[in-house]
Amino acid sequence: MTENVPVPGTSPGTVDPDGTAFARTRPRRRRPRGIPAAAPVVNELAVQLLGEPPRLSVRCWDGSATTVAGAPTLVVRHPRALRRMIYAPGELGMGRAYVSGDLDLEGDVYEALSLPNLAGDRRELELDRRSLARLAGPLLRLGVLGPPPPPPPEESRVRGVRHSLGRDREAITHHYDVGNDFYRLLLGPSMVYSCAYFASGSSSLEEAQEAKLDLVCRKLGLREGMRLLDVGCGWGSMALHAASRYGVSVTGVTISQSQVDLARKRVAEAGLTDKVEIRLQDYRRIDDGPYDAVSSIGMAEHVGRAQLPSYAARLHALLRPGGRLLNHAITRGPAAGPDRPNPRSFLTRYVFPDGELQPLDIHVRVLESAGFEVHDVEALRRHYALTCRAWVINLEQNWDEAVRLTSPGRARVWRLYLAGSALGFEGRRVGVNQVLAVKSGGDTRLPLRRPDWSAVG
Repeated sequence: MTENVPVPGTSPGTVDPDGTAFARTRPRRRRPRGIPAAAPVVNELAVQLLGEPPRLSVRCWDGSATTVAGAPTLVVRHPRALRRMIYAPGELGMGRAYVSGDLDLEGDVYEALSLPNLAGDRRELELDRRSLARLAGPLLRLGVLGPPPPPPPEESRVRGVRHSLGRDREAITHHYDVGNDFYRLLLGPSMVYSCAYFASGSSSLEEAQEAKLDLVCRKLGLREGMRLLDVGCGWGSMALHAASRYGVSVTGVTISQSQVDLARKRVAEAGLTDKVEIRLQDYRRIDDGPYDAVSSIGMAEHVGRAQLPSYAARLHALLRPGGRLLNHAITRGPAAGPDRPNPRSFLTRYVFPDGELQPLDIHVRVLESAGFEVHDVEALRRHYALTCRAWVINLEQNWDEAVRLTSPGRARVWRLYLAGSALGFEGRRVGVNQVLAVKSGGDTRLPLRRPDWSAVG
């Protein structure tokens, strides 16, 4: 007897953990006497972890399955998936099982991630001792219990003093130096890795990213002859836009070698080497102010709460009197719960090592304490939800190439992270805000009202 196993709908090009293709016809194994079916045990585990029966179908390595009509399917390919969740309770164990390929999802990834207690900010999806004792017998007979599996190689292993220069460089390398070709596939031609600015729901990602770059330039009041510092310049998109459209001289800094290499190449290809300088440099090492304006787009999230005051003070010192700062940063929303870093979270271990999100009021307070006057705050939360969904489409439409350019595990990390981020923005657990602040003294030349940021009041 054979069993036809379909390719997972939300995991194009997925392979089994042993590297063989998942879609194939294979013999249906007879279950030895005394060995329980795996699917009911998985369902019971899910109830214990999530607090209620989840709306999920389940298919397991032994051929057992349970079906919920129209629901996503949880595919448990190996007992090791459950072992990972027992040894690393919470989202870390689930994340390890998914990244390794021991666990997969078929169907709508957004629906699966919207399950109660997965969509919220519950930090520990953990089995209590009584539940584990009750399931110990079936888990033992299924071969689930055993030594803890090693984490997938995609898990971060940064070392050293938190937010020191060396450790920050390691953290940035983990996330950004995974291949410029991979990021080009994910982000599209704009190579902008931050929230886009959609005129409408029908705007393309490329149009929305150009609109965001132009919005930043207009808020900064850029004019020909100005000096702009772009902190965390990525692959140079903001620098290229500001230099080509507004005639300013731009210094872009990043501590990612891969970003520097591609940004310099793009600047040369655009014929803007006389206008744009890209440096491999930490913002704490910049000493050639004053600048007329500073843009920091998606960089403050890497700074850390304890370092935010010195970050704000450094940017304040680098600006001329009357100069403007545009600080664009993801923030924790009111629905996200207490503000405390979670070293065992999926995002910390696999996506942004040492990344910290602060509430909006912290950003404003820190900037004001550094001597800035905050003139405007604009919330772009809904725009980032649209941006993340567009990136997920890019990834899934080019899945095989994404796997080839990185690894199956890395591609899985990005799908889980971006889909979860889209839901986080939609659920108001996280937001993103542009804060326009001005250094006192000099001629600020700010407009009297929105939206004409380039006007002189």
